[in-house]
Amino acid sequence: MYQEKILQNTIEFVKKELLDAEGGHDWFHIERVYKNAMLISKDEKVDAFVVSLGALLHDIADPKFYNGDETIGPKIAAEFLENQKVNSEIITHVIDIIKHISFKNSLDITGEKFTSKELEVVQDADRLDAIGAIGIARCFNYGGFKNRALYNPAILPNLNQSKEQYKNSDAPTINHFYEKLLLLKDTMNTETGKKIALERHQFMEVFLTQFYTEWNGDQ
Repeated sequence: MYQEKILQNTIEFVKKELLDAEGGHDWFHIERVYKNAMLISKDEKVDAFVVSLGALLHDIADPKFYNGDETIGPKIAAEFLENQKVNSEIITHVIDIIKHISFKNSLDITGEKFTSKELEVVQDADRLDAIGAIGIARCFNYGGFKNRALYNPAILPNLNQSKEQYKNSDAPTINHFYEKLLLLKDTMNTETGKKIALERHQFMEVFLTQFYTEWNGDQ
C-alpha cells in the first residue's frame, strides 16, 4: 500500500512538472517508458518499485531543455523522493538510474560507471520509445522544435561523435537515425528489449527506404 501511494504521488508530480513539455518528452513519453519497463520487468529479477520510480522520474528535467545541465533532473527527483520519505538506498539507486540512462552518456568513455539490472530495464524501456513508429514521430517532432532541416544530402551523419558533439549537433533530422536510432537495437540489455527493438528497428529501415524513394522522385 505504501509503495502504491508513492507511485501515485510520483505520477501526479511528473504530470504536473511536464505539463508544458515538448511533445516527445512529455508525460505521454514517461507513461510509455513506464509501461515498457513494467513489461520488461516481468522477465527480469528486479526491484519493481525501483524500476517504476526510475522510469517515472528519468526525464523529469531533460538536460537538453536546461542548457545541458545534467544536475537538475537528479536534484528535482531526489528532493521529491525525500519529501515522500522514500528509503535513502532506494533514492540513491533511482538517482543513479537517472544519471546513467541516456545514450549520450554512453558516448563519454571517461564518465563515472554504474550498472544494475534495474538500470538495464529502464534504459531498454526508454530506448524502445526512441525507435519504431513512435521513435520516428518523436525524432521529427524534436527536429521541428529545433527548426532543423528534414534532410540534406550534402551533410553526412557523424558516426564518431563525442558526447559534446552529440549534445551540440544541429544536423538534419534524418542524420539522427544513423547517429543514434539505428544503433539502439544493438545496445539493448534484456531479451525482451532485444526482441521488441528488432521489430521496431526493421520498421525504421522500411521508413528510410520509402523516405529516400520519395525524396529522389523515384515513386
